[in-house]
Amino acid sequence: MTMSAGWYLRRLSRMGPREVAGRAGDTVRRRRWRSAQPDCPTVSGARFTAVLPAGTVAAVPPDAAKRLVAEADLLMAGHAEFFGVARDDLTDPDWSYDPKTGHRAPSGYAFDVPYRNESVAGDIKQIWEPSRHQYLTVLAAAYAVTGDERYAERVAKHLRSWWAANPPLRGVHWISGIELGIRLLSWVWIRRLLDGWPGAAELFEDNPVALNQIWHHQRWLAAFPSRGSSANNHVIAETAGQFAAACAFNWFPSSARWRSDALRSLERQLRANTFDSGLNRELATEYHGLVLELGLAALAEADAANVQVPESLRLVLLRMTDALAAVVDNRLRPPRQGDADDGHGLILDGAGTDRWASLLASGDAVFGRLEWWPAVTGTDVRTPLLAALIRPYSDKGTAPAVTRPASRPAHFADAGLTILRGPGEIWCRCDGGPHGFLSIAAHAHADALSVEVRHDGVDVLADPGTYCYHGQPEWRQYFRSTLGHNTLRLDGSDQSVSGGPFLWTRHARTRVLAADPSGEGVARWCAEHDGYQRSVHRRRVELTAASQELRVVDEVRGPRRAVHLAFHLGPAIAADLADNRAVLTWTRDGEDRSAVLDLPGQLSWRAHRGESDPPLGWYSAGFGRKEPTTTLVGTGFADGAEGFTTVLRFRG
Repeated sequence: MTMSAGWYLRRLSRMGPREVAGRAGDTVRRRRWRSAQPDCPTVSGARFTAVLPAGTVAAVPPDAAKRLVAEADLLMAGHAEFFGVARDDLTDPDWSYDPKTGHRAPSGYAFDVPYRNESVAGDIKQIWEPSRHQYLTVLAAAYAVTGDERYAERVAKHLRSWWAANPPLRGVHWISGIELGIRLLSWVWIRRLLDGWPGAAELFEDNPVALNQIWHHQRWLAAFPSRGSSANNHVIAETAGQFAAACAFNWFPSSARWRSDALRSLERQLRANTFDSGLNRELATEYHGLVLELGLAALAEADAANVQVPESLRLVLLRMTDALAAVVDNRLRPPRQGDADDGHGLILDGAGTDRWASLLASGDAVFGRLEWWPAVTGTDVRTPLLAALIRPYSDKGTAPAVTRPASRPAHFADAGLTILRGPGEIWCRCDGGPHGFLSIAAHAHADALSVEVRHDGVDVLADPGTYCYHGQPEWRQYFRSTLGHNTLRLDGSDQSVSGGPFLWTRHARTRVLAADPSGEGVARWCAEHDGYQRSVHRRRVELTAASQELRVVDEVRGPRRAVHLAFHLGPAIAADLADNRAVLTWTRDGEDRSAVLDLPGQLSWRAHRGESDPPLGWYSAGFGRKEPTTTLVGTGFADGAEGFTTVLRFRG
């Protein structure tokens, strides 16, 4: 996907003067760096001291260690999967090869590589993901747990291969700061986990090639931070990786400056990226997880290096953890909201480890769980290792500067997110929040007033997900469109106007009119948005406990408009639609379950499943993966005379 001149003009229009000036300076610097590349300063006597405390690895639960080793053995055999594409070439990777398209990204000066053009460079995420080296942290963790040197030797082989194939500023892996930041964090943990291996020092601190790579990564991050309208999760990854490396690899004349600058930026950007309620401002749940993982990893490096961090940084991470505990369903699944690309900050676990349970377990170890937190029964490798480095919050010696919630929050006013809960483990997310973060709202979807409903953790009315970012514009557009969510579309238009795959030029403004998630017998929510010119869409949602009934009422105030009202069913749901009634059935833990969905009779209803021209009726469980599911779409007209009432009744 190449960007047109019009896209660049639209992108420029979303920048302020300071950002424009900063980007102009970046352009000049890139040109200068093409011919003026300094050498890494000479380093002598470097030693790695940010090791795990004695006995830490022994605290890893046996079942978590078993999953880790199973994953590591698959990697040793060359097998892995990235974004739905299976690979069997990881015994000796080609670092510029995309197996999805068969293309190799061009070499040459990094900033000349047309990485957005899939026909030239391939699917860039397929190329970048292995080079985050998070699969190498898994192998390094397997060495730490087992002492089997085969894992360490494979890590060393791949690092030496990557360093040789990707010298500073050459090729596709020197383009994006988030990639450099996460890669640095991986290298810190690889060195830590290999500390007992005799070749660890020779691989890192006694290796001029490694030192050169580490230094140039940090120099790059100091020079080209994400700016202004792009200062979202990317800037957190950049500063967390920079800070981690400057703490653990503090071997260079610039290390102290890099460390202080990165810490100052990390604290400021964590606050800027987080609502006071603790939810991430991008309102994209997976990025909440990514930012929290990065923040905890950075905090671990600070405490390991005895670097004092502002109390505000710990408090942001505390609020994020409490917010996560508040919004998950009874199976510890958080909302599916906004973009999701399966990005992780630090991976030390094998397949089958629950990401969200792991984060809550880490939050418990670092901050202490509250009484209303959901129980976490799963185990992981990462929690005991992080907890061994981070000083528990209670050890700070001062009382918390914030009052933690005494009961489970259900309405997050600043984020416009409300959770309605009912009997039978009914969970309903109502979206009345801002359209994304910053002027471009890069990871937002046109999903104002959408609802997401689960029963015992099963998606009933589902958020379809994301599926892709680059290379397939029709699919990118569908999964972020208004029709791609459980809400109402007027005159065939999205509520917010897209200017490109990560750019929105007009944002729908939403306001919550009422939120009573703990109402006596009936939980209620009501909100409206102005995304449709000359019309206002208002939605009321009521969840009645006694009848296990969810009622959704949509009103359109304004002139007569064509209406599409969509309800996307989860992939486990079978639907039998007759006129305006759909009988829904599914199985959970071997038990048959069902519900009835009564749809507005004023509209003409049709079931869509797995359609591609145009896309409709799809669910993406993870980035790069999609599967057919049933979407019910009602068509007709709204003239302001009456609302559209939808009733979902769960049986039994």
